[in-house]
Amino acid sequence: MRVETLQTLGFRNLASAEVRVGERVTLLHGANGAGKTNLLEALYAALAGRSCRTRAERETIAFSEPLARAEVAITDQGERREFLYAVDRSDGKRHLLNGSPIVAGATALRPSLAVFMPDRLTLIKGPPAARRSHLDGFIAALRPARAGARARYARALAQRNALLGRIRGGGMGVGSLDAWDAELAGAGIELMAARADAVDVLAPLFAEASADLGLGPDAAIAYRPRSQTSTADDLAAELGERRESDLGRGFSGHGPHLDELAVSVAGRQARRYASQGQQRMALLALLFAERDALLAGSRTPPLMLLDDVTSELDPSRRRLLCDRLLAGEGQALITATEAGHLPAACPRLELAVREGAVFAEAGPGQADAA
Repeated sequence: MRVETLQTLGFRNLASAEVRVGERVTLLHGANGAGKTNLLEALYAALAGRSCRTRAERETIAFSEPLARAEVAITDQGERREFLYAVDRSDGKRHLLNGSPIVAGATALRPSLAVFMPDRLTLIKGPPAARRSHLDGFIAALRPARAGARARYARALAQRNALLGRIRGGGMGVGSLDAWDAELAGAGIELMAARADAVDVLAPLFAEASADLGLGPDAAIAYRPRSQTSTADDLAAELGERRESDLGRGFSGHGPHLDELAVSVAGRQARRYASQGQQRMALLALLFAERDALLAGSRTPPLMLLDDVTSELDPSRRRLLCDRLLAGEGQALITATEAGHLPAACPRLELAVREGAVFAEAGPGQADAA
């Protein structure tokens, strides 16, 4: 599965154009504010159907334009697919695949997306919810058969919380919770098992990537479930023990919706004690660990969108970054203020970005750079 081209129209400061993506590594270089990050955002939006930088998606529309549009062409074993994202000033939004609205399950028709941007540091230093969501997204890519575990648990949790509200209002008896305790516990055990399995796969790969990127041998990730039980019956019993407090607060205060994916550096929580540079490297190490896991599992590798990733790496770490990017398969787009931030030994397609316009340049070792 390969991303071939990106077309933009009215998207932030980007000129209306078609941009070709390299087979492996594409380097976007130019001055700050030239539009490099906007290109990554446009590519993400076309594939995912939303911005990776803002929830107010009208912000992607250029000041003088009525709408923003991004279209990505993908080839997969000879089949061509076209993903289109468009948003207008009335908040109308379209996300299409080959001209038709995207339906559930369409994510299997595109690569997963691994994003390194300053805004994404919330994944390391933000609340646990962001890490839970990210982990569940990785599970869907690594173990497609388990992709629905999060949704099943979310439905059961919503139903139980709604029932708690009705009971508080006097509309239902407490005994009506029995069935939903069992439902939530069954879905919860399934989700916990999927998370534990995924972290078991990721943990050694994260440690290896962290060491390569200079975080040291003590950087680690670990799954911290709220419940230590391993059976649905035991989790249902725990929910039953907490009914009184759940009724008092009006929502479920126990279960995997409160789990944590703990990221640590030198034995301390990265979200609280790591420096900004360490948090950046922890995020990058996590993305590479996920990529390595997908490659080892013969899954489609993610499309890596790495914004200003080289600025805090010394030359030796930049070489290690290139080695990782070139290992296995998959594509990566990297932004930098200077082309020299990526070692010459790393073959790539070089694209210079100037005031929103993109110009192809001859990158070292890259035959398709013309």
